[in-house]
Amino acid sequence: MAEESNKSSNATPSPSKSGASPRLGPQILMMSRALFASPQRNKIIFLAIALVAVIGATAYGQIRLNAWNQPFYDALSRKNIGAFFSQLIVFGFIACGLLILNVAKTWFSLKSTIVLREGLVRDLFDQWLKPGRAFRLSDAGDIGNNPDQRIHEDARHLCELSASLVIGLLESSLLLGSFIGVLWMLSGNVTFHFNGRSFGIPGYMVWTALIYAGTASWLSWLVGRPLIQLNAQHYAQEAELRFALVWLNEHIDSVALYGGEDDEKQRLGVALETVLRIMGRIVGASTRLTWITSGYGWSTIVVPILLAAPGYFGGGLSFGALMMSVGAFNQVQQALRWFIDNFNAIADWRATLLRIATFRQALVAVETVGANEKQIEFSEASDNKIVLENLEIATPTGCAKLDQPHVEIAQGERVLISGESGAGKTILFRTIAGLWRWGMGQVTLPKGHAVMFMPRQPYVPLGTLRAALAYPSDQVSHSDEELAAALRSAGLDRLSSAIDHVERWDKELSFDEQQRLVFTRMLLHKPHCVVIDEALDTLDDATRECIIQLLNSEMKDTAVINIGRAASNDHFFTRILKLIKEPAGRCFMPDLSSYGFGRTAEAVGSSGG
Repeated sequence: MAEESNKSSNATPSPSKSGASPRLGPQILMMSRALFASPQRNKIIFLAIALVAVIGATAYGQIRLNAWNQPFYDALSRKNIGAFFSQLIVFGFIACGLLILNVAKTWFSLKSTIVLREGLVRDLFDQWLKPGRAFRLSDAGDIGNNPDQRIHEDARHLCELSASLVIGLLESSLLLGSFIGVLWMLSGNVTFHFNGRSFGIPGYMVWTALIYAGTASWLSWLVGRPLIQLNAQHYAQEAELRFALVWLNEHIDSVALYGGEDDEKQRLGVALETVLRIMGRIVGASTRLTWITSGYGWSTIVVPILLAAPGYFGGGLSFGALMMSVGAFNQVQQALRWFIDNFNAIADWRATLLRIATFRQALVAVETVGANEKQIEFSEASDNKIVLENLEIATPTGCAKLDQPHVEIAQGERVLISGESGAGKTILFRTIAGLWRWGMGQVTLPKGHAVMFMPRQPYVPLGTLRAALAYPSDQVSHSDEELAAALRSAGLDRLSSAIDHVERWDKELSFDEQQRLVFTRMLLHKPHCVVIDEALDTLDDATRECIIQLLNSEMKDTAVINIGRAASNDHFFTRILKLIKEPAGRCFMPDLSSYGFGRTAEAVGSSGG
């Protein structure tokens, strides 16, 4: 095995080199496929059709409103009060129609945001919580950091921006298609006089509008392009700051006992300074972009009048026709300046899409990490025995294996697997559970869910105590009498009256009480085998004695595998196995860096026990 040490490989070629800028097209295509494969597909299609219809009707109303400019302003210029009031009535009908359409567009837009978020977040739930995938991602590098931020805040922000930008782009496109013809027709009335000669330029105001908006868009892209990466960095650092705050709040009692408030304040200050530094760079980039966008906006007030002025002063355009030309030009400009007005939002959207899309890609890619490595075989036994055959585990720091090549554990046996610190006890625990699969040999477990695993840190889910006891089964699977009897056996009878209370039980109960609660859960599930990762070693004597008595009485036919330390006065275990570490043996560390997802977290190696 020594010649194979320190080698690892991934299953497929990486989609992009580390550090390369991800392409926008494949990311949009992947996210679109995910949404249209979701149960919300029909809702999304219906809302899209409804929005197109409403925005199309709005564009028609805008054309009618623009055409209304000519008779209205001509009536003003002629001081024709009858025509003036008549055109006011026409305006009232047009304005009422546009108001109804605008309200409908707002409702459909907000509803689209809700449906998009439901589809996206449910898809991320499905991808993230596939069996073992969230665990593998957490060990596979920086991309697994703060998944809560990506699924909650980034997904919400992406859906809001996507709905707003897509609807705005669609509206601008329809307005552009509608008014460019009107502006082309009105350009025929703009005549230039030079040296006694008169001439016109076909589509004159259309070409000037395109050149004017195109130049401003190019300048906006040139000046504002750094905002994309700055926004991505900003979201990442905000997530780190949020995690630091949550972490501190969860451990505030320990901090207070150590008197470490000043030290924690300095840590938070460093995280805050990083966020503020990036925000400062965003402020600078946004300010530079504002010179372009605001300058363009102010100049738009006078530019269409200047462009149409030769036609008005030459007699080819009446005052009403001049105002109609200005209105059509502004509508075309409004459509063409969509990119300029929304560049900040587009940069924000691109950065958010980058975080969500790379997270989802990593969820899929993590399944193939190490697929070319030799992997441990897992099978089911028909006789409720656990068999570990020639087990050699490739860990980040070497090979871990048992001192016996063939281990067979029958029901009712009590087996202790001990090893020195760093030998890989936790990775062995994860291997038996099927979470760590790299190495050689075979693990055979009883069929179905006949094995329960008890990690060092007890897990008490949010919700009622009844749900915590039944986890992961349905909470109605046990009667109140069964729950009360199990709690009483574990020394937690004081909780019998609080079975249906919703509390933060991980805060309400001490560490030892939480471990008792986990064993109560096992009493209810009655597994064929229990595998424990050093949990017994962390208990006080009274709690440990209580649990051992339960195992000897209530669970005497249950096989117990405890991976932990050997005690000199402990006669509970009938067999003791040794876990041996070979630093020169085969190594493996899950790594998504070659997939373009950042460097591997160093915490993997420290979790080997």
